[in-house]
Amino acid sequence: MGLSANLPWSLTSPGVIEIENGGRIAGVDNRVIAALDTSDIGQAREWVSGLREHVFAFKIGHALTLARGLGALEDLRTVGAERVFLDLKFHDIPSVVALAVREAAHRGVWMLTMHASGGSQMMAAAAEAGRDGPILLGVTVLTSLDEAALRGELGVERTVEEQVTELASLAVRSGLHGVVCSVHEAAAVRIRLGDGPVLVTPGISLGAGASPDQRRTATAAEAFAAGASYVVIGRALTTSSDPAAALAELGV
Repeated sequence: MGLSANLPWSLTSPGVIEIENGGRIAGVDNRVIAALDTSDIGQAREWVSGLREHVFAFKIGHALTLARGLGALEDLRTVGAERVFLDLKFHDIPSVVALAVREAAHRGVWMLTMHASGGSQMMAAAAEAGRDGPILLGVTVLTSLDEAALRGELGVERTVEEQVTELASLAVRSGLHGVVCSVHEAAAVRIRLGDGPVLVTPGISLGAGASPDQRRTATAAEAFAAGASYVVIGRALTTSSDPAAALAELGV
């Protein structure tokens, strides 16, 4: 059974999640997703409690799910995480990814990721499995990779922008709702895909505060100007003692 009957959101316009009655979801509407990059559920709960009035959603990944399983979703909901972005970047044969998407849908996940490089059959199977469930995003090129790594290590002859836009186009043609890409390619992706698909951009930083393992970063203001639907902010937000000031400094 799909989730459309018991989840309060639906995709009705680019990057906007609205309640079925036409009103916006109650709460923050700044399109910021806070990354809970920790394996400590206590720390994650503390971050949610402190940030739930300042951000639209929360992202969890392998660290927390390996430590706590998908039970972490319920743990975080009890302290105010209404919308959880499950960023596990599925990449497997189509039937296995479809099973994973169904399980995430049953758990009420708001948004999830898979590698667009898994191909059209994998993404189409995911789209079929999650028809009434999460927002499905294809990860294009990780923000930790630059052109030298793409060409020299992975043997991809396209530029980063060319690879991102090609994978983004494949993802949407395969039935996904949108993609994850860096701010540096967001404008090209938006031009290629049009206004409809959801674009989520990680790598949001204050410049000097950029993560050492992310090479393609920018501010939130630059991301939204380039056409992003949502931005993902991690340490620049979770380590701040003043979330409102941090968001302002980040350009939200």
